[in-house]
Amino acid sequence: MSFFKPKKPPLVGIDISSTSIKLIELSKDGDKFQVESYAVEPLPDNAVVEKTIADLDVVGECIQKAVKKSATKAKLAAVAIPGSAVITKVIPMSAALSGDELENQIYMEADQYIPYPMDEINLDFEVIGTNADDENTVDVLIAASKSENVELRSAAVDLAGLKAKIVDIEPYTIEHAFALLDNQLEETTEGNPVAIFDIGATMTSLSVIENGNLIYTREQSFGGKQLTEEIMRRYGLSYEDAGKVKKLGGLPDNYEPEVLEPFKNTMAQQVSRFLQFFYSASDYDGVNTIILAGGCSAIGGIDEFIQNTLGIHTIIANPFTQTVISPKVQKQKLYNDAATLLIATGLAMRGFD
Repeated sequence: MSFFKPKKPPLVGIDISSTSIKLIELSKDGDKFQVESYAVEPLPDNAVVEKTIADLDVVGECIQKAVKKSATKAKLAAVAIPGSAVITKVIPMSAALSGDELENQIYMEADQYIPYPMDEINLDFEVIGTNADDENTVDVLIAASKSENVELRSAAVDLAGLKAKIVDIEPYTIEHAFALLDNQLEETTEGNPVAIFDIGATMTSLSVIENGNLIYTREQSFGGKQLTEEIMRRYGLSYEDAGKVKKLGGLPDNYEPEVLEPFKNTMAQQVSRFLQFFYSASDYDGVNTIILAGGCSAIGGIDEFIQNTLGIHTIIANPFTQTVISPKVQKQKLYNDAATLLIATGLAMRGFD
């Protein structure tokens, strides 16, 4: 008999995006999460290009700065690779197989589903439940990515003095973090999917969640960089200065009607287009709620704009409304960054699986 459960070593979730490093550390008391530390560290241009690490040393240095800024004592990290860099497939397997037999069988059959040589990939799998049509069969999710995608993220974390304990897939980290968004929803979503749009600087991803499970994901190029470039072109600013005034304000009166409003329209069109892809690929013809995350969700009134344009209830993600915030963390600053911290938060939650 043991009266004391050994405490798990602390782990930080680190989201490596195209524009910044986002780091968060959680602790847990019963069912309640607490934010222990967090930091956002900007990345120089082109250090990460469309979520692929292009300059390993710079990314490692920025992770190190984020660790220092957050004052975390954690030595373990969870990172994620983008959904577009991963091949996933659900395959049926015999329920009679033991764990080792299942693993051996999957590795023997995986080359049927993966278009790369097996020695060039990292492969993982998870049993997701009994097959709906055959109780003697289980559905197994296999996920494979080129080894370099995993190795680059692990190496960047190593450069910062941490060890990558978990390498996840971004849409599944959003599925994880969804548990902390539940109380933001106006009504039960049981049987009604929720669409989470993470709209960053260069990439937009859609994750559709039903009953807490990821049922669809899509990712493509589109993001706030287009707005920054239009500000730069229209007002003769450098890219860096255009990014600053976009966030801090100080642009001429014609900015909102002539630059911002057209971009908001484009955003709404992109959201609508993503949803049409989802409807075409499934039996659904609607979603319960749209949740906006990522840097573009900080555009003032964008939730109301998309709700009015598409006629779908729309909110901005804040995974921290149900969490305790450590006194060491500036609550308002955390809330300001909340919608950009969804992936990092989902990663940090993996430390309690």
